[in-house]
Amino acid sequence: ELFSFMGSDVSSEKPKRLMIHQIAEEMRAIRSRRGKIVFVAGPAIVHTGAQGYLADLIRSGYVTALLGGNAIATHDIESALFGTSLGINLSKGTPVEGGHKNHMRAINTIRLAGSIERAVEAGVLTSGVMYECVTNRVPYILAGSIRDDGPMPGVITDIYEAQRLTRESVQGAEMCLMVATMLHSIGTGNFLPANVK
Repeated sequence: ELFSFMGSDVSSEKPKRLMIHQIAEEMRAIRSRRGKIVFVAGPAIVHTGAQGYLADLIRSGYVTALLGGNAIATHDIESALFGTSLGINLSKGTPVEGGHKNHMRAINTIRLAGSIERAVEAGVLTSGVMYECVTNRVPYILAGSIRDDGPMPGVITDIYEAQRLTRESVQGAEMCLMVATMLHSIGTGNFLPANVK
């Protein structure tokens, strides 16, 4: 075979506009027939300020299950409560004094409420990815890992239980979007049939 620059379909150097358009069209088709789209999400979605787009997808009915870990929930809720992610002001891109504690403040705020769902019901949590999951009844599975702070209430720390629930959640899925989490993407991919896009 001849070497060719950007020859692979998955090359990071290739333009992504066409691929993103094709994915969006497929998502519209799946949604129109009430098919199942699973989204595996990592914390970089929040760190980059893109959580609003994921929240929009959930609110619009394009996400039928959300999979991730402690970090996506913690930093999404940190962002909703304090406007930061990892202590960085998301609108300015600058560190906030004492902001490095905000993720623990977010965890403790939800602990005080009792759960993510109770925080939404009480009006403590009023925006973000986890808020949209609760208000739109989109099931979520947050699988814990040994490095988690807290963890956030609702994170499943029994890995066998997390695997069982993940396996159940992908049943019947037509598409699975995996963004910003290699750990949870690989784990979820192990449970997906080969015909899932």
